[in-house]
Amino acid sequence: MKKISMRTRVLTGGLTLAALGAGAFGAVSANAATPAAPAAAPAAVAKADAAAGNTTQSTHLTIEAATEAAQAALDAAEKENQRVSVAVVDRNGNTIVTLRGDGAGPQSYESAEKKAYTAVSWNAPTSELVKRLENAPNLKDIPGTLFLGGGAPVQVKGAPIAGIGVAGAPSGDLDQKFAQAGVATLD
Repeated sequence: MKKISMRTRVLTGGLTLAALGAGAFGAVSANAATPAAPAAAPAAVAKADAAAGNTTQSTHLTIEAATEAAQAALDAAEKENQRVSVAVVDRNGNTIVTLRGDGAGPQSYESAEKKAYTAVSWNAPTSELVKRLENAPNLKDIPGTLFLGGGAPVQVKGAPIAGIGVAGAPSGDLDQKFAQAGVATLD
């Protein structure tokens, strides 16, 4: 086998790098020089503004207010030696904040979110919604809902803007009491 000299290896490596660099530069240059496709002519432009009457505004809790409410609910539970989880969701059911208290059961986290979602969806405390199941038992089959006491809506001018859910206490009445403590901090 023939030995390749150091000089030959350096020259071969240098030429290879130069070729690769030139190819990459050419590809970048070619892409940069390619003209953009012509923009499609705009269709009728819709005027979306409040004056036209085709938009709406909504009120939302800030992260600070949601956290304050969740902490108040958790504090109320801890004062009574209850181990719970608390969730606050926005008007659309998206979770804003959750707090899992020390020693809260593993099921409490998800249950708190579902109670909060249920409360904001129906703009009613979940302890009241449980009563509706007598006349409409299929309500409990709606995905993401949980018809047990412990969910409370947060309202502005009667409209729901958020929901607070508490889960983990031994009764829905206690969970409901703690959720209401969270709502009370927002008044």
